[in-house]
Amino acid sequence: MSEFRLSVRHLLGIKDLTEADLHAIFRTTREFAGILERPIKKVPSLRDFTVANLFFENSTRTRISFELAEKRLSADVINFSASGSSVSKGETLLDTVNNILAMKVDLVVIRHACPGAPHLLSRHIAAQIINAGDGAHEHPTQALLDCYTLLKHLGRIDGIRVGIVGDIRHSRVALSNILALKKLGAEVRVCGPPTLIPSTVTTLGVTVEPSLDRLLAWADAVNVLRIQLERQNIKYIPSLREYARHYGIDRDRIQKLDKQILILHPGPMNRGVEITSEVADSKQAVILDQVLNGVAVRMAVLYLLAGRS
Repeated sequence: MSEFRLSVRHLLGIKDLTEADLHAIFRTTREFAGILERPIKKVPSLRDFTVANLFFENSTRTRISFELAEKRLSADVINFSASGSSVSKGETLLDTVNNILAMKVDLVVIRHACPGAPHLLSRHIAAQIINAGDGAHEHPTQALLDCYTLLKHLGRIDGIRVGIVGDIRHSRVALSNILALKKLGAEVRVCGPPTLIPSTVTTLGVTVEPSLDRLLAWADAVNVLRIQLERQNIKYIPSLREYARHYGIDRDRIQKLDKQILILHPGPMNRGVEITSEVADSKQAVILDQVLNGVAVRMAVLYLLAGRS
């Protein structure tokens, strides 16, 4: 395995990474992706390391992807879920984590509904922290796997045109993707209902495109986000049917284009709302490849951070 080093001790967000860090992660991911193609997919890189997966918010894909990545690296794994734990009895986040760290844990993967929870832990505990999603703030490993998928299929990111469609206001995936894509030299435009696009998004160096059809005609790739109803305390759209009519990616919209574009989706998909089954299951969609790449990307992050311990 090639030796690359990151400039950070924790992976708290894309904003903390340099362009060199991003390329180091992608090069390491490429090597682990090759290992995952072998008959024996396990390597001893994190033998004698213990990783705790602390999920204070529901997750399926991210939790499973991290757990598989850890086991492929031969780490010992502790899985923690807030439901049914002492958290429901009033125990604080720091108390919970310190109790787990007393078991000699080396790395902590945390997902939490409160923005900044991983940053809080990084200032108070000795273990290295990986942010698996904090509220509507960031989801750095999702952005890394999305960018790696683009790099794998398009051969480069510098200069490509990427559209992000959907609930930009509540999406941690959108923020992390924008930060990563801009650092790597991509041109980014966002599209969605005006109520779901924050006015500050242009300060990140992106352009707002009101028309989905114009966005698709412009883009080389489009990342489709779902409406995050669980994060909305007021009604931002008239109805899901209305949203699908104006901002849903369907076969007719794709067939009107005079080119092939890549379709990404971080999941879970609301089929028939932001994307139809014909598009999600088409050859242009690389959604399942994103899932596969997610394991290799998370292996790379774990391996590189462990090398700094």
